[in-house]
Amino acid sequence: VDLAGFLSILQSTHPTHTSLTYSNTTDFTNPSYFILLGIPGLEETHVWISIPLCVMYLIALLGNFTILLIVRLEPNLHAPMYYFLCMLAGIDLVLSTSTLPKMLSIFWFNSRKIDFSACLTQLFFIHSFAAMESGIFVALAFDRYVAICDPLRHSTILTKPTVVMISLAVLLRGVLFILPFPFLAMKGPYCRTNVIAHTYCENVAVVKLACADIHINSYFGLLVRFLVIGPDMSFITFSYIQILRAIFSLPTKEARTKTFGTCSSHICVILASYIPALFSFLTHRFGHNVPLYFHVIIANVYLLVPPMLNPIIYGVRTRQIRDRLFHLFSHKQI
Repeated sequence: VDLAGFLSILQSTHPTHTSLTYSNTTDFTNPSYFILLGIPGLEETHVWISIPLCVMYLIALLGNFTILLIVRLEPNLHAPMYYFLCMLAGIDLVLSTSTLPKMLSIFWFNSRKIDFSACLTQLFFIHSFAAMESGIFVALAFDRYVAICDPLRHSTILTKPTVVMISLAVLLRGVLFILPFPFLAMKGPYCRTNVIAHTYCENVAVVKLACADIHINSYFGLLVRFLVIGPDMSFITFSYIQILRAIFSLPTKEARTKTFGTCSSHICVILASYIPALFSFLTHRFGHNVPLYFHVIIANVYLLVPPMLNPIIYGVRTRQIRDRLFHLFSHKQI
C-alpha cells in the first residue's frame, strides 16, 4: 500500500491521527497549504465516483462552449435572452473549471495539497460565480416574464442598455458580496489543523479550521445568503407564477402545452441549483447528524449538475438554438 493509501485508511479509522500527520500543531497565521481529503469515508470509491463527475464536466464544457459558439455565429440570436444565456454559459464554465480539475486530481492521483492562496482564490471564484449564476436565473426569469406576460413591450423594456446594466449588476453583486470572504478567512490563525474534509475550498469548511472567533465570518455568510438567495428566489417565484397564469389563459391547448413544457424545464434546472445549495448551507450550520460524506456529495452536486443541465435545458430545448445546431451539423455532413 502506498503512503497516500495508508493515510487514507488511517483517516477513515482515526481522523485525529490523520490530521496530526498532515498538519503542524504549532501556531501559524497563514498555513502555506491545506490538504483536501476528497469525500471522507469513501476514499476506496474515489476512482468510481470520479467517472460520473468527469462525464458531467465534459458535457458541461461541450454544452456551454456550443451555446457560446452558436449565439456568436447566428445574428438572429443577438437578443436579450441569448445574451443572458451566454453569460450563464461563461459562468458555468468558470464554476465547473474552478473545482473539477483539482477534484479529479484528488480522486485519480491523491494530489490533495493546495496552496493557501490558491485555496482562497478557489473559495472566491466558487462563491462569487455561484452568486452570479443566481443573478442570471433572475434575469432569464424576468426576460421570460416580459416575453410571455407583456410581449408587445419586450423590445422597449429589455433594450441593449438595460441588458448591459442588468449584466453589470449581476457581475458586480457577485464580486462585491463575496470579496470579503477570502479576507475574513485570511485573518486566521489556523493553529489546529490544515486538513479540509472536502473536495474543494468551501468557505465554511475553511474558516471552521481557524482557532479564532469565527462569528463574524458566520454572520456575514448568513447575511450574504439572505441578500442573494432570498430576493432571487422570491423574484423568480413571482415571475413564474405570473408566467403560469398567462400560460393557462392562452387560447389553444397546443400553445399552453408547448409554453408550459419550456417553463417547467426552466423551473426544474433552477430547483436543481437552489435546493442542493440550500441543503449544503443548512447542513453546515444545523445538520450535525448528517454523514459528512453525504454533505460533501451534495455540495458537489450543486456546483456540477447545473453547469451540465443549463446548456441542455436553456439551450437545446430552445428552438432557435436547436435549429441552428442542426443546421451546422447538416452543413458539415454535406
